[in-house]
Amino acid sequence: MSEGGAPPQRKRRWFKRSRLAQRVALALVILSLAAGGYWLERTVTRLRAYPESAGRGGSAAITVEIPRGASFPRVLALLVEAGVIAEDEAIFFKLLVLHRGVAGKVTAGEHRLRGDMTPNEVIAELLRPQPARERRVTIPEGRNILEVAALLSAAGYGAPEELLAVMRDEALLRELEIAGESVEGYLFPDTYLFPAAATPAQIVRRMVARHRQVYAGLARQHREGAEELRKGLGWSDREIVIMASIVEKETGARHERPLIAGVFLNRLRFPSFQPKRLETDPTIIYGCTALVEKSPACRQFEGRIRRIHLRDPDNPYNTYTHEGLPPGPITNPGREALGAVLAPKKSRFLYFVARNDGTHQFSKNLAEHEAAVEKYMRQGAVGDGSAAGAIDPAAP
Repeated sequence: MSEGGAPPQRKRRWFKRSRLAQRVALALVILSLAAGGYWLERTVTRLRAYPESAGRGGSAAITVEIPRGASFPRVLALLVEAGVIAEDEAIFFKLLVLHRGVAGKVTAGEHRLRGDMTPNEVIAELLRPQPARERRVTIPEGRNILEVAALLSAAGYGAPEELLAVMRDEALLRELEIAGESVEGYLFPDTYLFPAAATPAQIVRRMVARHRQVYAGLARQHREGAEELRKGLGWSDREIVIMASIVEKETGARHERPLIAGVFLNRLRFPSFQPKRLETDPTIIYGCTALVEKSPACRQFEGRIRRIHLRDPDNPYNTYTHEGLPPGPITNPGREALGAVLAPKKSRFLYFVARNDGTHQFSKNLAEHEAAVEKYMRQGAVGDGSAAGAIDPAAP
């Protein structure tokens, strides 16, 4: 044994083994690099051809619903699950999408795909703009069910006749707990976003719900006014809506609505005002245009009120021949008209006549009113809160 170490023979064996291990390791590294290079070359070649390579699925249509806000990994999982992208090619599809920078541009909605589509075709479909899933519909104040049906029909929700049939459907009226023959008065005027696939019944329910939401807020805000109407006139919410519909049709001047509501309430409340007829033209027009069953006089209505319409006792909405409120609303009142009835402006006025500027002249007695009618009729004004000024002088 040599001094201070292992025998020379053992050292030589150890070095031989060490060199052998190094050679084996080097050989393995070389083989790995060669294999890796081969794999990398194959992968690059495959990636170059991948965008235009046909999928391995069939040609049958596959509908894939992409949820709003879905991440791209979620989109890819849906495509693999549906058989549009083969599971072993998911990584290639992901790399292709990331390379193009379109992972965040996939549109939500229904996409029609096939299993034999190329990746490029799949991506093109995923990026295709989807049809609007909601439609914006604006219902202005002062529109009755005929006009609302026309607006909804123009927005693509069915024929006017179909919509009107739903608005008059007895089963739906019972469900919504609405008295009367239609939902008139309860289709709140507003701007809505309705689902594109919404049915007429769903739309009606939504609009009625909006009316009740707004009305409940106003009733809480004007609790004393609502209670006064209930105690003094025995009115329920329906009578308040009927009156609001009349106020809505009588003036386009917002600041006048509380005063006009007060005039009509005065006619019903003041003992000296007899008979208690509201005598308002829009109610006659409603009875002659919006009712399914029309009186003989209304069948002759051509857009202008004549004496036969003013004297017509068979029109239930004729407030010149019937006292009190008409049987139902004559339009769908908005927030301000409803609020005007719940919080009317106090006055002693009993009459009003239209001026030529969109506002009205108010009077406390019939003599003042007739003078105002004479004045503004000479100036060409038409329409008021009584029979005067509403008659076509040349008509029978």
